[in-house]
This record gives sequence, C-alpha cells and structure tokens, in this order.
Amino acid sequence: MSANKRRDVLKASATLATGAVVGPFIWVKQAAAQWRNEPEKAAKLRVLRWKRFVQGDEDQYMANVKKFTDTFGIEVRVDHEGWEDVRPKAAVAANTGAGPDIILSTNDDADLYPDKLVDVTDLCDYLGQKYGGWYPVCEQYLKHRGHWIGVPLGCAGNAIVYRESHVKAAGFSAFPKDLAGFMKLMKALKERGTPPGFALGHASGDQAWTHWLVWAHGGKLVNDKNQVAIDSPETLRALEFARELYPTFVPGTLSWLDPSNNKAFLDGQISATANGISIYYAAKNSTDPRLKEMAADIQHANFPVGPVGRPTEFNIFFNQMIYKHTKYPNAAKEFLRFMMEEEQFSPWMQASIGYVCHPLKAYEANPIWTVDPKHTPYRDATKVMLPVGYAGEMGSASAACIADFIILDMVAEAASGSKTPKEAAERARKRAERYYKV
Repeated sequence: MSANKRRDVLKASATLATGAVVGPFIWVKQAAAQWRNEPEKAAKLRVLRWKRFVQGDEDQYMANVKKFTDTFGIEVRVDHEGWEDVRPKAAVAANTGAGPDIILSTNDDADLYPDKLVDVTDLCDYLGQKYGGWYPVCEQYLKHRGHWIGVPLGCAGNAIVYRESHVKAAGFSAFPKDLAGFMKLMKALKERGTPPGFALGHASGDQAWTHWLVWAHGGKLVNDKNQVAIDSPETLRALEFARELYPTFVPGTLSWLDPSNNKAFLDGQISATANGISIYYAAKNSTDPRLKEMAADIQHANFPVGPVGRPTEFNIFFNQMIYKHTKYPNAAKEFLRFMMEEEQFSPWMQASIGYVCHPLKAYEANPIWTVDPKHTPYRDATKVMLPVGYAGEMGSASAACIADFIILDMVAEAASGSKTPKEAAERARKRAERYYKV
C-alpha cells in the first residue's frame, strides 16, 4: 500500500472512530436495480417508532427525515414511543384503520395483521437487488404468501458484554466459545467478587439470552410442524444448565427489566451480561472519567455455541410497515426507500455505532464494523439469528408466546428453583398450547 493510500485509510478510520459520518463505502451496485414511484401530491406522513437506546440513532434518523422532506417536499411527523408501547399502538392502528402511516415495530408483528398492510414487494425486490440481497431471517419475518408485507430494518444485535480485565483476572485469556467454558468462567467471576448478571425479569429485549440458551441445547418451543415441543430432554438439559448458572448472578436479576443490566454494568456491579452495543456506547461517550476508563476495558463476544453445533442467537428484529389506511402509500414507500439507501442508511449505522445490525448483505462492508474491533461481534447479528417462531411458523401464536414471556419465565423458574426443570417445562408447554391450538 502506498504512503498516500495508507494515509487515506488511516484518516477514514480516525474519522469513524470519532463518531463523524464518512462518505459511501465500496460495494457492487447492481445496474439492473431500478425504482419507479410517484409520491402523491401534497402528501404528509406520520411515523411511529421506538425511542432510541443510543442517542446517535435518533439524531441521525431525524437528520435523514429532514433530508427527505427537503428533497421531496413531503412533511413527516415522527413520534417516538417507549419500547413496550409501540406494539399495542401498532395493533390499534391496524385494527381501527387510523393512526400512523408507517410504524417501526418488532419481531413478527406484521403477521398479526397481514391484511392491513401495504404490499411492498416492489420496494423490497428493488432494495434486495441493489444491495446484495436480504438475509434469510428477513423473508421469514416479512414475506407472507409470497409477498413482502414490510421492509426489514435489521435487528438489535445481542452479544456478551464483559470486562476484559475481570475475565483475565479469572484466568481466561479470551471469552469461551463453548458452554462448558462459559459456565467455568461465570463461576470464576462470582468467586472473585465480580459476578455476571443476566435479565430474568420481563425484559422484552434482554430476554433474548434465554432463547439462545434453550436453542443452544436443542430445545424448541415448537417443532417444524408448528407443534408445541418445549417439554423435551433437550429443554431439560438447558434448564439444568440455567439452574447451575443462576447462583453466579448478582442478586436481583429475577426482577430485571431492559434498562437494569445496563445500569448494573455501568455502576460496576457486574462484569458480564447479554446486551446490545448500548452499554459500550454509553461508556465511550460519557464525560465521566470512570466510565471512559471502563469503556477501554469493555469487550464483546458472540454467544457460545452449544451441543447443536451452530449459532443459536435470538435478536430483536425490527420491521417497517405501511398501513393500508394511509392516504399516501406511494409517499410512504418513497420514505422507506430513501431511508434504506446507502446515502442515509450508512450514516445512521455509523452514528449509532451499529446498534441496529443491517438486513441487506452489502452493508457487511460498512467500515463501522471494523474501525473498532469491539463493534465486529455485532456485524453478523441479522445473518446468523433465528426467528422468534423457530422452528415453526411465525404468526399470531409465536407473537403471543414471546409477548407472554413463556421461554423467559420457564428459564427463570428453573434457574431460581421455584420449579424443577420438569415442572417449568410442563408449565411452558401448557401456556404455549393455549396459543398453538392443539
């Protein structure tokens, strides 16, 4: 590499590291990808989305909204609601035929009211062709009877967040990649007075680790025939693991909600947890010298692989849906296209240091994933994740089961000893069967 070229690369890396937005990255554009759409005249749009977990997400999203309005002359109102409030409001809008034109929601919400949503197959085909294709989980979530009923936004990548110095003090040079090593490390951290902590309360996002744990052992809520199959030997092995793991946790995890582990980690109460990149983002961007020092010590690792022999990560999936009640379906499509194009999507990912992992394969090449090695474990979150309805179909039953915290409650009951693993699995089966009609 020439000296001039090397200086250019270093300059770009330094720019990203300081949080500034850089220009387009290199990717192969498909010349055949063409988009034709005419927004309605005098269109106005209302968008409902979840509140940011990292400030850069909201700041850059709103900057992109302004850019859209400046470009097309279409006024866009964006309402930010709490994480738990978006899903019920999305359902109300679908059922009443009134409210926002576009909603950014989670998981398999689109399958709850597919007939209420605008067919966006043309838009998804265009974006997929232009940006290297969608990851398989995107089609699992948002393709209904051969048609796209929503535009994938990506997922909130979930990984192990840990203090490197604490892990090394416990005798580990790197974070374990298998379950046996994981258990050994958690016990060692506890013995040293630097315990881990994983949410076991009704945390919508942070419950993801309990799904990973069950799937890693080969357990499933439902099988590939959509039959409830949670009461299995594989699930029992996962629950025995949880029961052995739980004593290593800091006290109080049974009541933890989504913000709880972030606070405990940043307060120095725990040295390992499961979370998005938001803990690192908060520490890195803090003005508190203690947190700045902590940021240097924070590392991320992908979840260990269990007996099934492959990643079994579950991440919160984000979708973008247009309701049929909108007066401006073409303008709504134009808005989603604009927000997903590289000129807007890349700066948004960079501003939030990859809090939302991309759904389109071309964005793997975005430098945000490599400019800081601590970002890289989140790069493949959408690529490797399993959907919430695994291993069956997604729809109203799978949506109801995760909303009812069936897997989470089962793991919490077995881990804490309030029920035996067998009792916890049997209760989960009975609860699931109410939704998956036998």
